[in-house]
Amino acid sequence: MVLNSIFPVFSLIVLGYLLKKFNLINDIFLRTSDKLIYFIFFPALLFWKIGGFSSIAIYWLFCGTVLSAIIAIYFLSCITLKVFKVTDYQAGSFSQSCYRFNTYIGMAVIINALGDEGVKHFGILIGFAIPLINFLAVSTLIWFSGRDFNLGQRIRITVKALLSNPLILACIAGILYARFTGYFPVFIDNALRLSTFVTLPLALLSIGGSLTLKNFKEHFRLSLVASALKLVLLPVTGYLFMKEFNVPLMPFKVGMIFFTLPTSTAIYVLSSQLNSDTQLASASIVISTVLSFFSLSIILLMFS
Repeated sequence: MVLNSIFPVFSLIVLGYLLKKFNLINDIFLRTSDKLIYFIFFPALLFWKIGGFSSIAIYWLFCGTVLSAIIAIYFLSCITLKVFKVTDYQAGSFSQSCYRFNTYIGMAVIINALGDEGVKHFGILIGFAIPLINFLAVSTLIWFSGRDFNLGQRIRITVKALLSNPLILACIAGILYARFTGYFPVFIDNALRLSTFVTLPLALLSIGGSLTLKNFKEHFRLSLVASALKLVLLPVTGYLFMKEFNVPLMPFKVGMIFFTLPTSTAIYVLSSQLNSDTQLASASIVISTVLSFFSLSIILLMFS
C-alpha cells in the first residue's frame, strides 16, 4: 500500500525537478501551470469529487479536532520564535512552515490510498482548514512585517485572501451541490473527469520544478525545526486529539495523512507579498517535501 500510494506521487515530483534542472521546463511554464491548477483544474476536481456524492454530511467532530491541532501547533510555533530567536523578517515564513499543508500532494496520496471516500472527507476538511490557516498566516505575517497596518487593513487583507480562494469556493459549491442534487448527468460527469485528469500530474510536476537548493545551507537549521513541528509534533498532536474524541477510522486516516503532508509552496508567495524571508520559505518547502516521504510512509504503514 505504501509503495503504491507514495511512489507515483514522489516520482512525479522528482520528474518535475529533473525537467527544470535540464531546462525542459522553465519558470514561465511553472507560473502558467500554477495558475491553471489553482484557479481552474483543482477547484474543478474538488467540486466534482465532493458534489458527486448523493449523501454528504459534514463530520463536525473530525473537522474540529483537526483544526484544534493546527491551532495548538500555531501557538507552539509562536513560542518557538522566541526560543530560537527567530528575527521578525523570518518569523512569518517560519510560522507558516509549521502548519500549512500541500493540498496537491494530499489529494494525490489520498486518491491512491483511500479512494473517493477519503477524498470526500479530505475535501470537506480543507474547506475548513484553508480559511483558518490563511487567517493565522496572514495575521502573523502582518504582525511581523514591519508595516504599519491598522486593524481595518488587517481584516480587509485577511477577508480578501479568504473570499478570493478558489479552493474554498469549490469545496462550498461541492457541498451545496451534493446536498441539493448529489449526482452529475453523464455528459457533465465525463467532461469533469476528462478535464481534471491533468490536475494532479501537472501539480506534482510543478512542485518538483519549483524546488531549489539555492541558499539552502544557511537556512537549514530553522527549516529543519519548522519541519519537525510540521511532520512530527503536528501528527502526534493530531493523533492524540482524534483518539481522545473517538474519530472513526476513515476520517482518522484522512486526518493523519493531512497532518503528515509537507508544507505548502504557497508560503513562498505569501512571504514575498508581506515582507518575510522567501529564502527560508524556499528551504522549508524543500526539506519538508523530502522528509514527508518518510512521515507519509510511516502513517500509511500504521493504517494499512
